[in-house]
Amino acid sequence: MLLALGACDGGEQTASLEGSYTVYRHSMDGAPSNLDPARASNIYANFLVVNLYDTLYRYKYLARPYELEPNLAEHLPQVSVDGLTYTIRIKPGVHFIDDPVFREGKGRPVSARDFVYSIKRHFDPETRAEGAWLWQNRIVGLDEWKENGADYKQEVTGLRALDDRTIQIQLIAPYPQLLHTLTQGFSAIVPPEAVAFYGKELAVHPVGSGPYRLLSFNTASAVMVRNTGFRQEPFSLKNEGFNPALQSMYGLEHLEGLLPPFMDRIEVEFIAEDAARWNAFIAGELDFVKAPVSQFDQVLQSRDPPMLKPALADDFHFQASLESGFVHTDFNMDDQRIGYHPDPGQNARNKALRCAITKAFDWEKRNEIFYYGMGQVFAGIIPPVAPEFDPDQDKTAISRDLITARHLLRSHGWNAGNLPDLEIGFTSSVTERQMFEQFRSFMADIGYPRDKIHPLTFATYGDYAQAYLNREVMLMTIGWTMDYPDAENTIQLFYGPNASPGSNTANYNNEEFNRLYQASSTMSSSPIRTTMYRKMNRIVIEDCVTISGISRKLILLWNRDLAMLPDRSFLGGHFFRFAGRGEIKTKNKARR
Repeated sequence: MLLALGACDGGEQTASLEGSYTVYRHSMDGAPSNLDPARASNIYANFLVVNLYDTLYRYKYLARPYELEPNLAEHLPQVSVDGLTYTIRIKPGVHFIDDPVFREGKGRPVSARDFVYSIKRHFDPETRAEGAWLWQNRIVGLDEWKENGADYKQEVTGLRALDDRTIQIQLIAPYPQLLHTLTQGFSAIVPPEAVAFYGKELAVHPVGSGPYRLLSFNTASAVMVRNTGFRQEPFSLKNEGFNPALQSMYGLEHLEGLLPPFMDRIEVEFIAEDAARWNAFIAGELDFVKAPVSQFDQVLQSRDPPMLKPALADDFHFQASLESGFVHTDFNMDDQRIGYHPDPGQNARNKALRCAITKAFDWEKRNEIFYYGMGQVFAGIIPPVAPEFDPDQDKTAISRDLITARHLLRSHGWNAGNLPDLEIGFTSSVTERQMFEQFRSFMADIGYPRDKIHPLTFATYGDYAQAYLNREVMLMTIGWTMDYPDAENTIQLFYGPNASPGSNTANYNNEEFNRLYQASSTMSSSPIRTTMYRKMNRIVIEDCVTISGISRKLILLWNRDLAMLPDRSFLGGHFFRFAGRGEIKTKNKARR
């Protein structure tokens, strides 16, 4: 299972070890299986990809609400009056890392053509990409390019390199979220030489122009070291949206004027088990942890508002916030045992079964036992952090109703003898197993035989994701972290054309929902669009496509000697380049 990579030659590694050597040790509760940007479909992969590769844009490190910021792009784009043509210039003098894929092993300049190539890869069937949904039916000629054989020698009208540094994107219709998609790991820029040289091994041998390069990667950890050729852009608190009233306690002022990335080495440990991750942090083996719910009693002095215990406050920084996303359990509508069925009568019975299961689910107990009662339960697919969330929505859709659940089963001819076996997918961990057992107990309350509800376990999240993207999981629980601050990002999870291996893992396909999504997808934020979003939310609830949902309260802890503000939200892994320690000031000035 070990996939060790010699990402640096011996000379460079020796040079970086001279003098003060800084290391940041981060933990994550899952592991990526693929570091190819075209396959970076989960938060674990994205955290690494945006550090190993470049994206055109990112979010300002400290600005809240989040604001877009040029990354590899020189400026925000020039946009035509009709909102259909975007012209983007990339920064000069940016090079890919040194790698054998290039002539004499020296990284060449990044060009506009590399961006065009990288987006095309998502529409090349051979790539088996998972990010095409971001641009599907959006860019002039791109879908046709795929249908015509995905010939890279053929130009796409709406995706062109006007010269080495100028990108032009022509849209079929206005797409207000376009720039947000260009912050994602999916949009990271890959050189064609690397794909040709490494093939499938690109998954474990990234060749990018980001602030870090990969030293090693396996199922337990990843190690990244500073890209010494990364462009020199002094850190500016003002430009990054620093708010002294809210952020002065994190030591960020010490970073002013220094050159990111601030760490020589980033070690990311993938530890699925909550207890193991927490024990490693308390033992001083990690610098950061997302505190497991099982430890909230040991960490918090109060729940509302969340406050850290004084004994811990001396050693750790602390942040509590509602996640930018939600946890939901989708029914695989492609599975005829529970989803769509060609026979109308059976199709109706399957819907009744899904609704009964949804009504039997006890969100109050799930929240209290597994989320310390601090999660926010809501109905549907628009999470509380989204500006389009309706705080006055009907709560009956998430209220347990065993009487209605039993009636749905009886009235549609379901009984203990003919109920289908349910297969619940999850990664192998103590907590996930406990959640499965709780689900089984909820279903027993409506007469569902326990021996008809089976676990479908996977060793890693990457294995699990691969299975549900291949439509092999009947019921799948997924934590979706929003890619950008717009409910369109969660609404699209149920848009028919985005079915697996795209983002619509439920493989839901409702004609009215699709029509509303298509109509709203060209609209900027407005009361009319919000009304449309909320109607789509109701459609998903009424079709009983997903058991949803809950937004978790995240408790983040990190060592006080770190000058940083970690992010599990829209900024994501981009914050790694800004993580610093007290001793970096002298060193970084010398490097300048």
